[in-house]
Amino acid sequence: MVSKPLTADRKRQKLTPAQYSSIAKSDPFRKLIRIKKTFIIPFTIFFLCFYFALPILTSYTSILNHSFYGSITWAWVFAFLQFIMTWALCMIYYKKAAKFDEISDQIIAEEGR
Repeated sequence: MVSKPLTADRKRQKLTPAQYSSIAKSDPFRKLIRIKKTFIIPFTIFFLCFYFALPILTSYTSILNHSFYGSITWAWVFAFLQFIMTWALCMIYYKKAAKFDEISDQIIAEEGR
């Protein structure tokens, strides 16, 4: 019997604790976790720094109070850039998560037999 690769359209198969344990100890799974960490941790740090920079800079400094264009200050520009940054990070993560799902489906197909 040939098993079809898992996709988002198919429900994931239920794994027994023994199957999950063997998958979690496998080298491909550990590599997947390492790849995910190298992507997620820097993006999370960047997001938190960028997000908390606005309230910190507006509360404790006057750097963002200078005029950008006319009566628009840098604080407004920075706040607008946070929306763009959030959407961009969401799109990037969406693409990367699809790749992570493909890799995990392959691991389950190979190891979870």
